[in-house]
Formats: sequence, structure tokens, C-alpha cells
Amino acid sequence: MANTITEFSNQLADAVERAGSTVVAVLEGGRGGVSGTVWRDGIVVTAEHTIRGDDEVTLVLPSGVEAKAKVAGRDPATDVAVLKLKEKLQPAHFADSSQIRTGHIVLAVGRRGKEGLSASFGLVSATGGEWRTWQGGRMDKWFRLDLTPYPGFSGGPLIDVSGNVIGINTSGPRRGVVTIPNATVDRVVESVLRHGQVTRGYVGIAVQPVAFPPSVLASLKLESDRGLLVVTVAEGSPAEQAGLMIGDILVAVNGDAISSPGDLQKVLDPERVGSTVNVQLVRAGKVSDAKITIGQRDGGQ
Repeated sequence: MANTITEFSNQLADAVERAGSTVVAVLEGGRGGVSGTVWRDGIVVTAEHTIRGDDEVTLVLPSGVEAKAKVAGRDPATDVAVLKLKEKLQPAHFADSSQIRTGHIVLAVGRRGKEGLSASFGLVSATGGEWRTWQGGRMDKWFRLDLTPYPGFSGGPLIDVSGNVIGINTSGPRRGVVTIPNATVDRVVESVLRHGQVTRGYVGIAVQPVAFPPSVLASLKLESDRGLLVVTVAEGSPAEQAGLMIGDILVAVNGDAISSPGDLQKVLDPERVGSTVNVQLVRAGKVSDAKITIGQRDGGQ
């Protein structure tokens, strides 16, 4: 038994060492710095909220050498910032985050300045499917972790027991941990490197859920007892150009019922920019349709 425990302990230490060779310190992030993960050759990712808006940041590489990195782009909606540096570093080894299950042992790895590596051991206590951040960013998988997020861990990787990266960690509510899965980070990195930013759909409205009384449901033959009440329409927006008005209640997009702001956000993914969607709405007690060409968001929905 003792040998088995020792072997497992050594395996975990090897995993941290393997992943740690791809973890840098970002000195500008937070009071004592945060971490970054080498995602590709010359590309480091970190938690966006920790970067103060500078165009250039200082990193401490795994070798202990300081280096400057350019902020190539950032996505507050998913909390991912992309940094570019000239130094050639070995990228992380990646796990298939879709295969991570409840009960798997995981470790969070961080690097603070020249202090060296830190690690925290724990379990995946729950997993879930795709979800949206409050800013509309699409996360490919949800993890609840039972581990301690020490200061400086934001931007560092969550790894499996072989040292493969599952995603990068950032701070969550109540001092918890939010892990941004590999697929999400990949999507942000690709968009930033191609376009300098992450594009998202924009229609120019603010909405809030409302419930229909049974009599309205029966008379209008609606599929859902809820819809989205339009409370503002931005001037010159795709929604205004399509004729939407304050007081309209959206009930479907391309034939799919919508009853929450999240349902509408799903229509605004980057691949939808420039496409035209058919919106079914209730206006003045009647059901009508409008066609909206989705624009590119520069703030708002």
C-alpha cells in the first residue's frame, strides 16, 4: 500500500512538473501577479480580467527569465486574454475536456513571479454541458471543482493526473474556480489571431422575459407560455432596421421558441454574423414576423 501511495504521489508531482514547464507568471496581473499558459508556440493565454489594459505585459518564463509579451487581444465575455511573445516555448499538452467526468482527480497549477510553481489538488465534483457567462460568452462545458484556488492561479491550467491541460482557471463567485475549457480557449485564440478580437452577433435590443396568460396562449396558439419583451431598441441597429419596436414580444427565431435571454444569445454566435433570421413576435395582440440581419457586436446585445 505504501509503495502504491508513493507511486501515485510521484505521478502527481510529475504531472505538475510537466504542466509547469508550460506555465508562466504574468507580473501585471493582480497584486502579486497571476499565471499564464503557453497555448501555442509564441502564444500565451491568461485570465482577461487580470490584465489592466496595457498593450504589453511582463512575463516570467519557466526558465526564470523575464520577457515582454504583446496583448494580441482579449475577450471579457469568456475571460480570456491572448498574449504574443517572441520566445519559443513548448506548448501545453492537452486533454479532451469533454471526457472529464465527476470524480476525476485534477490539479490547478500556477506560477507567481520567480517563486516557482504552486499546485492545488482536488476533484471534479460536478460537470455539465454548454453554458453562457453573464456577458454572453459561450463555454463548452461546465465544471465544479473541489480544490483551493490560491492567489496567482488565475490564468494557469487545470490538469489531469498525466499533466494534460483541461482548461485554464479563473476566479468564480464566492472565491470559487471557473475553468474555461480547452475548446473555448481554442475558439478565442483562433478568433483573436485572425481578427484581433472575438466577433459576436448584435441585433441592438434589450429584452426581459414575460409570461403570457392562458387566454392569450389559446387565442394565438403559441408553443411557449413565455416570450421576450423588447424594452429598448438601439438607434440604427439591425433590430430597428427590421422594424422591431419597444413593446414587441419575441416568441421564436427561425421557428425555435425563445423564452429567455440565453435563447436569444444562442442566435448571436460569431458564425451567425451577416446572416438573416426570421423572428416571430407578438404585437398588438397579433402574431407577425420580421427578418433581422445579424450585425457584429461592439457592445450590448
